Amino acid sequence: MSKQGANFGGTVGWDQQTVIGKRAPRPGELKSESAINAAQRAGVAIDTSKKFAAGHNQQHQSAKNTAILDRETEELHHDRVNKDVAKVIQQARVAKEWTQADLARNINEKQQVINEYEQSKAIPNQQVLSKMERALGVKLRGKDIGEPLAGPKKK
Repeated sequence: MSKQGANFGGTVGWDQQTVIGKRAPRPGELKSESAINAAQRAGVAIDTSKKFAAGHNQQHQSAKNTAILDRETEELHHDRVNKDVAKVIQQARVAKEWTQADLARNINEKQQVINEYEQSKAIPNQQVLSKMERALGVKLRGKDIGEPLAGPKKK
């Protein structure tokens, strides 16, 4: 075997370096600071961006513009159940000798929902109020709150 055959047909100098099987890292792989620095030295294009709530299950987090809302001078809040309505709900329930759990079971809601309505902490939901009206037999919406609920209208 000749010397030329051992070199696979060419001469490789000592100052050349042949790297086989080495590839540039993909952008997704550059996570550590040292890896990013090494890529910068190698001349690889680097794109760095901070993703909002990346990698977290934050579907129900407040939006990015929360700070803008906080700076608003206007007072932004949801309306709560009126105290008069809350008192009527409680009085009608006690008149039927029902607990909050009994009323909740009767209208297919959680007991906590009834509790929030009676403490004026709930955001009014027309469907829930309608179910309470029918179960308690008292008007909870409109002008005559607290009046007995009239039966179905006759034609």
